Amino acid sequence: MSETDGHFDVVIVGAGTSGSILAKDLTNRGISVLILEAGDGQAKSQDGYRELVRNYFLADIKIPNSPYPVVRSADGRSFADQPTVLDDKLISEEGGGEQYMLQAGKRPHRSSYTRTLGGTVLHWLGTCLRMVPENFEMRSKFDQGQNWPIGYSSLQKYYRMAEFEIGVSADVEEQGYQGIDFEQDYVFPMRAIPKSYLDKVLNQRMNGFVANHGGSNCSPTIVSTPQGRNSIPNPNYDRGGGYRPRGAIGNPEIGQRCVGNSSCVPICPVQAKYNPLKTLADAKEDNLVLSVRSVARQVIWDQGTGIIKGVEYINYKKDGSIDGKPKTARGQIFVLCAHAVENAKLLLNSGIKSTSRLVGKNLMDHPVMLTWGKMPEPVWSYRGPGSTSGIADFAAGKFRSEMAAFRIEIGNWGWNWAAGAPYSTVNSLVDDNIFGMDLRRSIKEDTSRHIRFGFLFEQLPNPANCVSVDPSIKDKSGIPRPIIQYDLDEYTLRGMKHAKSVSSQIFKHVGIEDCTSYNPADSGFINFEGEDLSYFGAGHFGGTHVMGSSPKSSVVDSHQRCWDHQNLFLVGCGSFPTMGTENPTLTMAALAFRTAEEIAREFTSAIA
Repeated sequence: MSETDGHFDVVIVGAGTSGSILAKDLTNRGISVLILEAGDGQAKSQDGYRELVRNYFLADIKIPNSPYPVVRSADGRSFADQPTVLDDKLISEEGGGEQYMLQAGKRPHRSSYTRTLGGTVLHWLGTCLRMVPENFEMRSKFDQGQNWPIGYSSLQKYYRMAEFEIGVSADVEEQGYQGIDFEQDYVFPMRAIPKSYLDKVLNQRMNGFVANHGGSNCSPTIVSTPQGRNSIPNPNYDRGGGYRPRGAIGNPEIGQRCVGNSSCVPICPVQAKYNPLKTLADAKEDNLVLSVRSVARQVIWDQGTGIIKGVEYINYKKDGSIDGKPKTARGQIFVLCAHAVENAKLLLNSGIKSTSRLVGKNLMDHPVMLTWGKMPEPVWSYRGPGSTSGIADFAAGKFRSEMAAFRIEIGNWGWNWAAGAPYSTVNSLVDDNIFGMDLRRSIKEDTSRHIRFGFLFEQLPNPANCVSVDPSIKDKSGIPRPIIQYDLDEYTLRGMKHAKSVSSQIFKHVGIEDCTSYNPADSGFINFEGEDLSYFGAGHFGGTHVMGSSPKSSVVDSHQRCWDHQNLFLVGCGSFPTMGTENPTLTMAALAFRTAEEIAREFTSAIA
């Protein structure tokens, strides 16, 4: 077994958001870092990124992973396989056993992630929400879930750091809801992305609307959504210092403003949307070694002391063949930033289970329920960012002691996700023998009124929802695959049922023709207490190495340091004790900055 050249201060597994932030922060402090990235590094250059865009344009099925191919050898073997949103068959169903992420639970976990340089954030929507404060105290306030070992105030500083790094576009005046507060005179780096025409029309028509939810009434407010995409820099940022947006990798003059491409998921053609490669580009090159196509197989540790000794990994070439024998990365501190599922898989394959026995346990997501209909007038969907506004009035409240909270995302892309429109619209009209100018006119009249809501629900931690491995069930590279056990509990289903009622109330008040229908044959279909419901995954995996205040009830501490292995950090959404309703990227980035600070403090103490 050969070793990497040299001994590094820090070895990081995974170059997504967390790994890139850690690498940038630590290398600029003079700390040497090795990154092992399982995926290909194609997106690192402008030409390579353009090829990914081309992959998307040519893809028959434009799912989140479509621009980011898996490198395969001539015989079909791959070393960094990844799940897709189409892999939602249970292992007991035909084809279910062929998926990379095996679905062995009662219901499928209908989400995907990407194993490539830059990680899953390459195909994110760009939503950058701070968590509402009560999310950190779910056990204390509602007797549900778990408390975080830190509160909202502890993350204030790091939220600001994350908002700078990502370059968040938002207006503070709109974001101070549900207990979220900001330091005096704080502004976001860039002005809010303008609300869409659909947002404005809906806002006008919802004037005076009162919703009944959880036995109480509220008047929902449409607010713009903080986003990780370039808009107009705020000259008041940094107390008058302003903010300089970062453009495309390899050509920073491109992508300094969002130009309205409607392909944010899965790829921004001009890189106006943030991706971790922009952060990685700012790492100090002299202190960084980036090793792409390097798949971590196991963590090597001393079972007597718990000290991590190294990470064994395999290099593979662009043609999918193995590049020599397995190697071992050596360092002083090791950080796993591979993904909530991949972190758990690597730990379990290494025999690391923790005192709490919670490695891989408490897998969560934000189950998404869609409702859709036709507005009374044209609102001209299918353009611009996927969502520019939402409704957060149901993201917090006393009702959380009984049912899940939810946030409503107002979609700008019509029924594309919900019903495959506008393609399905064309097919339906042609089936009705409508052609030529009549077809054009009918498409315009129909699709211009399309509206879609996305309800993102909190999911409580449940040890039965988990990631596991079986040494006898391996991927094509010989590494045991992740096996998922997943289900939705009644707490979440009650929230979904009430959200469906809220949707119906809004539709009725606004005059929206409700076209929502759920197919019982769909893998996400559920009938709960007589109400037909259906869910998708949001791609927001979390909870597989939860943080806490004690090694008996958590895997890592508040700095994401593993209780049982003092030189091992597990970083990312897997550390979340609860998920709330907010998209997790901003909180994940804030936690990464907090962890980087802790790691740097250790090296500073050693020097002193």
